[in-house]
Amino acid sequence: MTEGATQPSEQSAGSNRRLAELIGGYQVSAAIGALARLGVADALADGPATSTELAASLGADEDALARLLDTIQDIGLFTLGNDGRYCLTAFGSLLRDDVPGSLRRYAVVSTDQWRWYAYGHLTHTLRTGEPGLVAAHGCGFWDYLASHPETAASFEESLARIGAARDQALVASVDLSGSHCVVDVGGGRGGLLSALLAAHPRLRGVLFDLPGVIEGAREQMREADLAERCEIIAGDFREGVPSGGDAYLLSWILHDWDDPTARRILARCRAVMDEGARLLVVEMVIPEGDEPSALAFKHLVRQADLEMLAVVGGRERTAGGFERLLNQSGFALTRIVPLKGMPWSVVEGAAV
Repeated sequence: MTEGATQPSEQSAGSNRRLAELIGGYQVSAAIGALARLGVADALADGPATSTELAASLGADEDALARLLDTIQDIGLFTLGNDGRYCLTAFGSLLRDDVPGSLRRYAVVSTDQWRWYAYGHLTHTLRTGEPGLVAAHGCGFWDYLASHPETAASFEESLARIGAARDQALVASVDLSGSHCVVDVGGGRGGLLSALLAAHPRLRGVLFDLPGVIEGAREQMREADLAERCEIIAGDFREGVPSGGDAYLLSWILHDWDDPTARRILARCRAVMDEGARLLVVEMVIPEGDEPSALAFKHLVRQADLEMLAVVGGRERTAGGFERLLNQSGFALTRIVPLKGMPWSVVEGAAV
C-alpha cells in the first residue's frame, strides 16, 4: 500500500459487495432456470434426497449438480440437512410443475437462450430505442414467436399459468351481470373468458385471436362445457375486431405495443362499439406516489417495463398514460380497480 493510502471504509466495502452481487444476478437467474428445466423441485416433492440420488433420478452429472445446489443454498429454495439430503422449502415448491401459482414455466421461459440474447443487446436498445431482440434475431418479438412454434407454445403456457390467479381475481372484482356479450380481444387460450362465462351463466362470449392460437381456446371451451356460449374467431386485432359485444376486454395486450399501435388497437375496438359500451383493460399500472399499496409492486412493474423495452417493444404505463390512450381513441376513463394482492389493475373505460 502506498504512503497516505487508506483502507476502504466499511460503507464503501459494503456498497462494493452489493453492486458485485447485482452484477452477478444473471447467474442466479440462470441457476434457477436450469433447476426448473431439470425438474429438481418435482424430484424433491416426494421427500428429501442427496445430490447423488437427485443426479441419478434426473440423469444429471453428480458433481455439477452438487456444486450448483451448494452455490445457491442461501436463496432459500432448498435446505440441506445434516444427513446430506436436500429438502424442498415452501418457497422452492413454486418451481414444481403441479402446484397452484407454479413459476416453473416462467423460470424456463425467462432464461431461454433467445431471451438472453435480447438482453445482451440492451446497449443497442439504449442507443436506438429498438428492442434488443431485433438486433439479436433480426426480427420483432411476435415474428420470432411465429417462426419458432415450440418457443411460442412455451410462452403461451407460461402466460396461461401466470394468468390463472389473475383471472379469478378479475372475476371477483368486475361485475358483468348487466352485460350480454363480452368480446375477449387477444384472449389466447381462453382462460379468462372461461372464468367469466362460468361466473355469469347468462353471459355470452367471443374470443378473438390469431389463427395459430385459437385452437387451444376451442379445446379450453369444450373442456369447460362452454362451447355453445362462446364464439371463437380468428383475426388480427390491429386490423379489426368482431362486433356485437357490449363489453370489450383486453387482458395484458396493450403493454405489448407502443403508443401508436395501442391507439390503433383501441380505435379498432371503438369502431364496433356502441356509445356507452364498456372497455376493460387489464394491465399493470406503474405506481405513483409513496403509498404502501403503490410501493408493494413498484419493482415488479418496473421490471416488467424493462422486459417490454428490451424484448417485446411495448411499455408499461401510468394511470395518466392509460387515460391519454383512452381519450385519444374514443373512450372516457371511468375508474381503475386494482386486483387485490396483485400488480394488475382493471382500467375501465366507456365508449363516448
